[in-house]
Order: sequence, then structure tokens, then C-alpha cells
Amino acid sequence: MELKFRNRTLALFIFSLVIAIVAYLLAGRITPAIRSLRPLLVSTSVSTLALFARASGHSVKTMSTKTPVYFVSHGGPNTMFETDHPVYPVLQQIGQEITQKVKPKAIVVFSAHWEAGPRDIQVNAAEKTDLIFDYYGFPPEYYKVDYPHRGSPELASKVIGLLQKAGIKAEPVKRGLDHGVYVGFSVAFSPDKNPLDIPIVQVSQYDSPDVDQHYRLGEAVAALRDENIVIVGAGMSVHNLRDLRFALNSPRPLPYVASFDNALKPAMEAPPAERQARMAEVAKRPDAHQAHPHFDHLMPAYIAAGAAGEDVGKQIWTFHESSVAWAMYRFGDVPA
Repeated sequence: MELKFRNRTLALFIFSLVIAIVAYLLAGRITPAIRSLRPLLVSTSVSTLALFARASGHSVKTMSTKTPVYFVSHGGPNTMFETDHPVYPVLQQIGQEITQKVKPKAIVVFSAHWEAGPRDIQVNAAEKTDLIFDYYGFPPEYYKVDYPHRGSPELASKVIGLLQKAGIKAEPVKRGLDHGVYVGFSVAFSPDKNPLDIPIVQVSQYDSPDVDQHYRLGEAVAALRDENIVIVGAGMSVHNLRDLRFALNSPRPLPYVASFDNALKPAMEAPPAERQARMAEVAKRPDAHQAHPHFDHLMPAYIAAGAAGEDVGKQIWTFHESSVAWAMYRFGDVPA
């Protein structure tokens, strides 16, 4: 009896699949009425495949159509030049994953180095902008770097619309690309080795230490993922420049680097229904203000987590040195 059921199900699946393929091949030669049935035929084929798989004792896993969300630790301008630093190949791998597997049509990025107001957000609506050299005391060549990029006024307008729909005050501005974006991107998306020929639209974060406010900011733009747009939060999982000045001669991480970075991981990887509350607790830890005297480099993690919706986070990599930590996270599936 079970064998007969499997044979009949397989036959039905093959028949439905053939009909769906024929419908697609004849798309330009059939009437609109018949063409409108193609989604139904495809749906029937997929449903029948699932039924056949269950009858055969197998499961069918459906891949999310949403793009993944990333939180990346971007580092300082020296990251562009220190090819022997452990983070360098990690950023390259993330970039290759995005260009070769995800293949988005645009990237929307939130950088730690752009804070607007306590209750309002700014969106870079310029198509062509310069780089902002927002760092000091580095060798002259650090101020001569170039990173080819372009924006998208249309996408910026879409982002503003989503923010306003969520009750967030937002406005378009024309601004350069800061090093929170182009440092990591120049390694991940090297113009020579892995060029990124799609628009980059940068969005500010709030000038506020409110982690839930930033989580909701990510939620407000999550719909972009349904349009093949990747959302990136660029910060650092631990970032204390004050202590870095006194620890430059020793790569040994200070105690709070591991303790905070290790506490952030289970919160970022928590079940989506628990994630916001658990991440809020991380920000209340006694070592939180040691790891982040100013929360600007932590907020992109909360924005990314908010944009992730029902997708689970996974730590891709981390590294501890001196007074910084370099955790990288991905939320959601990557196409095979």
C-alpha cells in the first residue's frame, strides 16, 4: 500500500513539474488568463514534491528568500594596510560570500561613525560622494586612499519612507562615506579582487545610548531584505580607544574584552523571540562601559539584530587583542 502511494505521488509530481515547465516555456505565446495559472502550477509542483519527500521519509527544507544581515567589526584605517592581521582574510571571505553567493542589488549600511540626533535619523541621498578621513595621527598614505563607490537617491528615498512609516523622523542629506564603511569594505570588496558594483546607501544611527531604540531602527528597515538588499551594521564588538593608547605595546587583551565579547555572543545568537531582551541585558552589564565607553560602536550590532526579524544569528568569527574585539555575525541563510 505504501509503495503504491509513493508511486502515485511521484507520478503526480512529475506530471505537475512537466506542466509547470511547459507553461514557462510558452510564457510569450499563451493568453494572459492561462499565464496567470503558472504560479499555481509551480506551487502545486512544490507541494507535491514535499508530499513525496514526506512519504519517502525525508524532509524538505525551504530556504529563506530574504537576504542575510551582517554585523562586521570594521577596525581602524590601518586595517586597509595590515594584510597580515587575522581580520584581513575574514573580511575578504565575508565580501566574497556577499558578492558570489548572496548577490544583492544594493547594500544599506549603518556605521558607528555617523550619529544624527537623539530622536532622528539621516540618510545619505547622494549618488556621488567623497571619502571622509575622520581619523587623526596616521601616516600620510592613510589620507590618500580611494574607494570607488556610488549611492542611490532612489534607495535612500525608500529607506526614508520605511523609517517614516515606523514613526521615525528621517531626512535625506548629502554626506561623504566615513571610515566605518570604507575601511572594512575596501578589504571585503576590493576594487581589484572583489569589486562591488552596486549602490551603497549609508544611514546614520541615533546619538543615543538607547539600545532598544536602535533595535527598533533595524526592525524599521527589515523589509529591504525582501528586495534583495543586504543590511550591514559596521562597528566593533568591543571598542575602547582610551585604553588602546596604553596597550599598544601589548596585544594581550584586557579582561573586559573577553568577558563582554563572550556575553554578547549568546545574546546575538538567541532565539529571535528572546533576542531583544537578552541583548538589552548585555548592555547593562558592569563591563559594558569598559568595553564601550561610548556605545557608538556597539549600536550597529543592535541595528543588525533588529533587522534580522525571525532569522537566527551566528557568530562567524571573533578575535581579541588589547582593548578591542572583532566579532562578526550573520543573521539568516546564505544561498548555496
